[in-house]
Amino acid sequence: MLARIYKPAKTAMQSGRANTKEWLLEYDQEQARRIEPIMGWTSSSDMRSQIRLEFDTKEEAVQYCQRHGIPYKVVEPKERRLHKKAYADNFRFDRVQTWTH
Repeated sequence: MLARIYKPAKTAMQSGRANTKEWLLEYDQEQARRIEPIMGWTSSSDMRSQIRLEFDTKEEAVQYCQRHGIPYKVVEPKERRLHKKAYADNFRFDRVQTWTH
């Protein structure tokens, strides 16, 4: 079973960068999820898909996998692009788009 080591992205419900500093180790699914006929819930008999391990660094997660003989793949986080803006740019005379309310 292949493990995936990655750094989670921030959720849409948070404006800060909280809970995005640690690295996570999750297992990929071995079996597809199935729909339970009576209640309609999705279920799986794969217990490893419920495991999420947190590590402070990527190297700790890789060492854990190597120590326990777990095959893994590392997904590097995308670089964050910052768009520098100033509030005064909304009122510039040579603005490309017209400013309306």
